[in-house]
Amino acid sequence: MNTARLADIAAQAGVSEATVSRVLNGKPGVSATTRQMVIAALDVLGYERPTRLRQRSAGLIGLITPELSNPIFPAFTQVIEQVLTRYGYTPVLCTQTPGGSTEDELVELLVERGVTGICFISGLHADTSADTERYARLTGKGVPFVMINGYSSKIAAPFISPDDRAAMQMAVQHLVGLGHRRIGLAVGPARFVPVERKLEGFAEAMRTRLGMEPAESADLVQHSLFSVEGGQAAAGALLDKGCTAIVCGSDLMAFGAIRGARSRGLSVPGDVSVVGFDDSPLIAFADPPLTTIRQPVEAMGAAAVNVLLEEIGGNPAQRGEFVFQPELVVRGSTGAARPRP
Repeated sequence: MNTARLADIAAQAGVSEATVSRVLNGKPGVSATTRQMVIAALDVLGYERPTRLRQRSAGLIGLITPELSNPIFPAFTQVIEQVLTRYGYTPVLCTQTPGGSTEDELVELLVERGVTGICFISGLHADTSADTERYARLTGKGVPFVMINGYSSKIAAPFISPDDRAAMQMAVQHLVGLGHRRIGLAVGPARFVPVERKLEGFAEAMRTRLGMEPAESADLVQHSLFSVEGGQAAAGALLDKGCTAIVCGSDLMAFGAIRGARSRGLSVPGDVSVVGFDDSPLIAFADPPLTTIRQPVEAMGAAAVNVLLEEIGGNPAQRGEFVFQPELVVRGSTGAARPRP
């Protein structure tokens, strides 16, 4: 490799050219961390790794995720893949799409390929109407797995979740502090565990912050699809009920709510405040920048890999739930309440 390229790689990795040369030539005297930094610099700059630096995989790990059009799923996927690669495992990404392979078909495919373990993101485990026996059968085949988003006591596995109830408390508290009293909630179908928990958190927050009885706050909940179109439809119904603020179950739904408000000639946040959920990539660059509840994706993804690798190593992690605290990120889509005419 010529000197110019060595200098580029050294600058990117933050090490000396001599260190880069030692790594590329497989020489000793370089720490594992520094070696990884040099390899990462090669990848970022688009240089092909020399054959001697290509790792032998410790095994395949299946990663089953819903569609990738919602940016929170690629965000989780990227974190999990990076951590797996750091431990020498090769991730195999399987995406569910409408009309495509089902979760069961993808699991069967992965088991046939001899995967070492599987990570499920927002899969059937999160659907309270789904049969959980499929996971018992997977355990019977000796394949360790971990679940992200959607706890079920019927499944013997480690679960990684954000605190959905606390998230709603944060959102409602923020909006009440801005003077809002008619606060609506736009979420997906009620059969999903994260939705159930958001409903509980919302009802409790409306009771403690505004003295609203559960039956009254339930009238300010609108179930729809977890999509821009779903958010727009839900927002329309909530605006008809006089809501001056809307909390949404995803950032995509929040975009739909903003679009729905604007289609009625209302401004955000002048007339209507909107709060999202996820804080997926690029959300801060929306118009207006979206106030949202941030899922701690990096911490959750790393934890999922760590507990899965413990399972694979024969040291089973806790058969239960690891709950991570979300964070309210205040941006430009929420403001002081304005009396509705």
